[in-house]
Amino acid sequence: MAPNPPQPLANPPIKYTKIFINNEWVDSVSGKKFPTINPSTEKLIAEVAESDKADVDNAVKAARKAFERGSAWRSLDASERGRLLYKLAELIEENVNEIASLESLDNGKPFDNSYVQTLDAVKFVRYYAGAADKIHGKTIPTDGKEFVLTRKEPLGVVGIIIPWNYPVVLLSFKLAMGLAAGCTLVIKPAEQTPLTALYVAHLTKEAGFPAGVVNILPGYGPTTGAAISSHLDIDGVSFTGSTIVGKMVLAASANSNLKKVGLELGGKSPLVVFDDANLELALQFATMALFMNAGQTCLAPTRVFVQAGIHDVFVKKYVEIASKIKVGDAFEAGVFQGPQIDSKGFNKVLSLIEAGKKEGAKCELGGNRIGKVGYFVEPTVFSNVTDEMTIAKEEIFGPVQSIFKFDTLDEVIKRANDTTYGLAAGVFTENLNTSLEFSKAVQAGTVWVNQWGSVHPQAPFGGYKMSGLGREMGMDSLDEFLETKTINISVPTNH
Repeated sequence: MAPNPPQPLANPPIKYTKIFINNEWVDSVSGKKFPTINPSTEKLIAEVAESDKADVDNAVKAARKAFERGSAWRSLDASERGRLLYKLAELIEENVNEIASLESLDNGKPFDNSYVQTLDAVKFVRYYAGAADKIHGKTIPTDGKEFVLTRKEPLGVVGIIIPWNYPVVLLSFKLAMGLAAGCTLVIKPAEQTPLTALYVAHLTKEAGFPAGVVNILPGYGPTTGAAISSHLDIDGVSFTGSTIVGKMVLAASANSNLKKVGLELGGKSPLVVFDDANLELALQFATMALFMNAGQTCLAPTRVFVQAGIHDVFVKKYVEIASKIKVGDAFEAGVFQGPQIDSKGFNKVLSLIEAGKKEGAKCELGGNRIGKVGYFVEPTVFSNVTDEMTIAKEEIFGPVQSIFKFDTLDEVIKRANDTTYGLAAGVFTENLNTSLEFSKAVQAGTVWVNQWGSVHPQAPFGGYKMSGLGREMGMDSLDEFLETKTINISVPTNH
């Protein structure tokens, strides 16, 4: 946690509830609004303008005009794009308390978490601010009398669709990547958590981004999200969310204009603990990473494999730690686990817990709803889980831990890879050879050794298999927002 976070604003003012297009706040074309709900209380926070296809069309027109050759945005030097991003990062940092309070109100996550994540957002924006004038092509030696070079050019108008579990963090680096590359953006925040994205929209205007460069449209996936994914005048889409919806986004691209698509999708990530591991360290990371954000994290270690020699003591200690986790409202002191995001997610978690019980897993802890108001689920721990059980295969997206027993390295590598996902993995061992062999063999985009969950602006993040396409963060991620142009110049010579 960040040192000495300030007192949160338990009732932060709701200043921005309209659609943000062309640096202006507008009502939806239809005039519709939708509710955003506090998942801790199930009470209405605000009514937000509901965009749909007509609003997406308007936003794309604004973004396309802002991207035209000779526009204020396209005429900026790359270093000036970076300066605007630095200014945006500064404004997010200046307003960190209000943004974090809105995040906790809208999402339900404990304020301390929201505060740290908003500061992380500042880091991401600053990283890409520094990257803006470091995007360049190459000169290439070829046969013949030619001078060959490449240019990296902005892709164009890019649609960005962000989920509800880490709204301000995911908005920050997707927006910053796109702007550093020189694109213009049409952004849809999740309908469950639109408030922080709309607040950041206001800050992009204050930072000085030209009209039409950033457009933010709250709305629903089947309408706004679908319109972005299939729009003929959008050149690329960056999506984070479920694998099911990711497939829809990819299909929409294929059926429209073959726009470039980047997908960061689901996970069923294995964490492997060997007999020689630092047991206390492994327990600390395995519990924290699972129950943080109420288990609503794509990279959560939802399959913990423990070697037979320490399995029983690991389960006992894990249950002890999990039983002490405080669950409650985001603004209550000492709370580590908040609610599930909405009734749909809440009911899915409870149904999968019941499936685990029926299929023979041993529920060591939890398994029930907490209270009658709010979408709170008890921290839940299953042992005696086998690989074919539903809870071993499906992404639960809740505070539910499955613990498996294994014997050998070769066995656990095979079982860890026996999934359609491949987002992340981790291993706890004091044996360097074991850690390296596991890291090489496991099919995952990120592998952590004797830790879990560190994500840095400088390091690529993304998944194998059905966990996605492409990478985010790091310099290579900018390719998702760029086109490579090859220029061949004839160079006559007398020699």
